[in-house]
Amino acid sequence: MAWASLLIAGLCEMLGVAAMNMVNRRRNLSSVLLMVLAFGGSFLFMSFAMRTLPMGTAYAVWTGIGAAGGAIVGMLFFGESRDWRRIVFITMILGAAVGLKLVS
Repeated sequence: MAWASLLIAGLCEMLGVAAMNMVNRRRNLSSVLLMVLAFGGSFLFMSFAMRTLPMGTAYAVWTGIGAAGGAIVGMLFFGESRDWRRIVFITMILGAAVGLKLVS
């Protein structure tokens, strides 16, 4: 259950980053509320995960999901560069997160 909570926390983090970009593009109440709720959900689920998982592992995986996911969301929805080198490094981040799961 802790790994599921951590995955949900990472997905909320991705949504929060996308909402942050929306707030910067068009400052409206719905974007701000989405950002606050997404980051709040991220911290809530992260705290559930950390009841069982070691702090270092949970934080590294959560950060990896958020960073890689934010970059992917930027490429898919906000027109950011899809250079093959970016994709290689995003894959490395995700591989490191999976590796931490395997050794935990």
